[in-house]
Amino acid sequence: MSRGSRLLILLRHGKSDYPLGVPDHERPLNERGRRQAALAGDWIRDDGYRVDAVLCSTATRTRLTLERTGIGAPTQYVDDIYGGTPDELLETIRIHAPADARTLLMVGHFPGIPETALTLDPSGTIERFPTSAYAVVRIGAEWDRIGLDVDGDAELSSLRVPR
Repeated sequence: MSRGSRLLILLRHGKSDYPLGVPDHERPLNERGRRQAALAGDWIRDDGYRVDAVLCSTATRTRLTLERTGIGAPTQYVDDIYGGTPDELLETIRIHAPADARTLLMVGHFPGIPETALTLDPSGTIERFPTSAYAVVRIGAEWDRIGLDVDGDAELSSLRVPR
């Protein structure tokens, strides 16, 4: 990675359960989701990514996904990630990402997470983005400029689907 580049890992939460009477924000992971999330964490490490900081939705299923990944980087839980559009997610990064973080993990939801990857790199292709999938985007800008400079400063470098 060049001196100025950063990595953004956009992780969709694991498969959730649908218990009766539980509001959407509070839904937990089901067994498959717990397995997927742990596998996603293994793959992130196996791919050689060292996460410096995490921005995570406040929803229960995203918190549990992060926990199951085993990634122990400093974490901020941000309400705006839950239901966030790409513009809102990029604004969240601009506000909350530590300037010195080289690799940032954002744990969120569909459709915001995959749409953010495509907003950063419109030439990228994402055919599907199931639960616990993650996109890795190489970013040439500082975190406080992400999504503001439209000069090809981002590239979708990979999409992984842990199964």
